[in-house]
Amino acid sequence: MIDIKFLRENPEIVKQNIKNKFQEKKLPLVDEVIELDKQARAAKGEADALRANRNKISKEIGGCYARGERDKAEELKAKVAADGAKLEELEKQEAELNAKVTEIMMVIPNIIDPSVPIGKDDSENVEIERFGEPVVPDFEIPYHTEIMEKLSGIDLDAARKVAGNGFYYLMGDIARLHSAVISYARDFMINRGFTYCIPPYMIRSNVVSGVMSFAEMDAMMYKIEGEDLFLIGTSEHSMIGKFIDTILDEKDLPYTLTSYSPCFRKEKGAHGIEERGVYRIHQFEKQEMIVVCKPEDSKMWFDKLWQNTVDFFRTLDVPVRTLECCSGDLADLKVKSIDVEAWSPRQKKYFEVGSCSNLSDAQARRLKIRVNGADGKKYFAHTLNNTCVAPPRMLIAFLENNLNEDGSVNIPEALRPYMGGMEKIEAK
Repeated sequence: MIDIKFLRENPEIVKQNIKNKFQEKKLPLVDEVIELDKQARAAKGEADALRANRNKISKEIGGCYARGERDKAEELKAKVAADGAKLEELEKQEAELNAKVTEIMMVIPNIIDPSVPIGKDDSENVEIERFGEPVVPDFEIPYHTEIMEKLSGIDLDAARKVAGNGFYYLMGDIARLHSAVISYARDFMINRGFTYCIPPYMIRSNVVSGVMSFAEMDAMMYKIEGEDLFLIGTSEHSMIGKFIDTILDEKDLPYTLTSYSPCFRKEKGAHGIEERGVYRIHQFEKQEMIVVCKPEDSKMWFDKLWQNTVDFFRTLDVPVRTLECCSGDLADLKVKSIDVEAWSPRQKKYFEVGSCSNLSDAQARRLKIRVNGADGKKYFAHTLNNTCVAPPRMLIAFLENNLNEDGSVNIPEALRPYMGGMEKIEAK
């Protein structure tokens, strides 16, 4: 959510930003919110004048009683009563107008970074850099669930009976591999100076609306019936929510956290939930990175975060590339985003395994996460998040890139301590 003062003073910049995001239907909202804000400030000004006048008259009433001017005092009291009714009406009007302003401001997109390429959708995202040499072996790479099935590592049929499509049972060495990757990711991030955290897996609606747009919420979040609780779609939600309504000391910044959690997503509007695959599913686990920092440091942290993911995948012998998200592919709160994509030898292309986002002060403004500066002035923090790893999607890239022709899977050296020293996964 952008600053209403900025919008008020720079309406054309806000409108151009909306055009750059190909959301022209939102253009009328800028003029509408300016008018509502004008009315709200006028109501506040009139109410403030009435309050000041009430205080002045109240002192006069006391003086009248002291001088024995009872009739004049009663006349002034009637004036205060009349002004009180008007003040109550103005306060109600101001609250209603401010609520409308906030409602509209919540759907006007954040101002994107000037470096973001302009494009309508993810088909116009821009490749930045490749890390590692993509290899296509001279033997056929099976579909990822076939690899798992040959290693007795997955049972989709049983999961479908228990919960439906979009769920899975991981078994044996594949289940162990899944846990090993998460454990390794935890230690990898701790070794990079991040504080490990396990957050709540459910959050209240005020946190949901603070960290994401209403459209995202509707497409992703599962609501707990009868309670003001939602299952998290990513631990970023509860981790940023950790700082709601806080004033942080500038000397304590940045907060660099790495969090583990299961994630739950409806995947509404997605291209269907595959019956065979585990690429797009309702339930998965993830190791996340969160940073809360000073505004001038957010660009530096953004580059550090996506580099962490690249480095992590390269230690597991998985080639990756970074992709700059274009304007039309950015969620409304984001100012800049880079996807990390892993190489798929089977598909002979890259696919998304992580996403790094800078949200500037958008989440902090919604959640009232402020910083007490060294000069005593308060300002909104910047928040960033990035996926370190999210199996089982990551397992697809891992299995394809470490598969041998005989169906066994190599375990990279970095992961072996988490697999009991195992160097290969082989069919039993």
